Amino acid sequence: MSLNNSEPNFDLSPQDFGNHFVWGVSTAAYQIEGAHNIHDKGASIWDKFTTKRGAIYQGQQAQVSCNFYNNFKSDILLMKAMNIKHFRFSLAWSRIIPNGHGKVSQEGISFYNRVIDFCLECGITPWVTLYHWDLPQVLQEKGGWVNRDIVSWLEQFAMVCAKQFGDRVKHWMVLNEPMVFTGAGYFLGVHAPGSKGLKNFLPAVHHAVLSQAVGGRILRNMIPDASIGTTFSCSQVTPYRNISKDILAAKKADALLNRLFIEPSLGLGYPSDIVPVLKRIQDYQKAGDEVNAVFDFDFIGVQNYTREVVKHHYFVPHIHAKIVKASKRKVKTTLMDWEVYPPSIYNMIAQFNKYKGVKKIIITENGAAFTDKLSNGKVHDLERLHYLQSHIQQVHRAKKDGFNVDGYFVWTFTDNFEWAEGYRPRFGLVHTNFETQERIIKSSGRWYKSFLGNL
Repeated sequence: MSLNNSEPNFDLSPQDFGNHFVWGVSTAAYQIEGAHNIHDKGASIWDKFTTKRGAIYQGQQAQVSCNFYNNFKSDILLMKAMNIKHFRFSLAWSRIIPNGHGKVSQEGISFYNRVIDFCLECGITPWVTLYHWDLPQVLQEKGGWVNRDIVSWLEQFAMVCAKQFGDRVKHWMVLNEPMVFTGAGYFLGVHAPGSKGLKNFLPAVHHAVLSQAVGGRILRNMIPDASIGTTFSCSQVTPYRNISKDILAAKKADALLNRLFIEPSLGLGYPSDIVPVLKRIQDYQKAGDEVNAVFDFDFIGVQNYTREVVKHHYFVPHIHAKIVKASKRKVKTTLMDWEVYPPSIYNMIAQFNKYKGVKKIIITENGAAFTDKLSNGKVHDLERLHYLQSHIQQVHRAKKDGFNVDGYFVWTFTDNFEWAEGYRPRFGLVHTNFETQERIIKSSGRWYKSFLGNL
């Protein structure tokens, strides 16, 4: 099935999105930096998790990955050559505060100063994520996100970063996809730190909710002219069949995947009316938490890749809902077995736009992994190119329909370490040879360069 058969021809330019719309690429520290133990850097939970037998595809690790730590200048120059003017990256907590809290690493601070300064020198605006999943291992040994002290630990981390970088960085995101790092890391155990069960998941959720608000307050107090957001993974959730049981299952899945973290930040509390097990979060709540969970973000980062189709399943505890895999539904899929369904990004913009407290939406991640083939020094990744075009068309549709969406960041710039999937899925606009560190701009990257050249 060709995407060309289901999508209209692409005839948009950046001007069609307005003067204030931002275009960029997104990355994450652990996935690209390498230099896992250079100077006084501490270990993160992913450094530990990647040593666990069977945890990562083919036992792969990110000790070198894209070696962005040493290659950042050439990568940023490549961005500049590709007309990319906005770069979202994260700060490795254990590189800046090796023991999680307390003493700050001047080597870590110096590295990010060099990255930020070189971005600005190249005319590229830095968009910084405070926490993108790489919790210092020493904090995990004290309970990690299950320990309420994480709120004060993150508070100190935010203060250090605001003080060191806030004079130049004016676009901030507090957390990256808290539903994923709590759900996959503290309930299913398939991501770091590999914890399982409600006894880990529920307190981790609550402490992440408190942390995204406290991080926002620190940044606002210390950098008054900053634009502050946080990011959420989200997917349109559709019932498998038009029957009451599947419709209810879809509502429960939507509450967990799309509502669990945004609603407390808006003062709406947890969606325990539709998922009663969430009422158990009150076991971890203290007086004032409901108020302290609220923060008035300047923007919300929406990160969308696919939609989920859900059916009732009696044997799934607590929610009686199960995702029907895309490969079981005979639809077009990516290498991640995610359905290619561009309207999902429109529908998620519309869903988040309905919240009265959401001022602005930025698409902080969207992209796809396909089976890239390197031939004669080139990568003709037409499936990815069509994927990006079809999703950008849906963002334009949302913009045209009056929804307040003001940016789009491709995940990702270079092929990198994709967590438990290792190096198998390649999401990059730029091909990475992980042995030689050679970079090759793919067809999708060349198209994005040409598209952005019209700015």
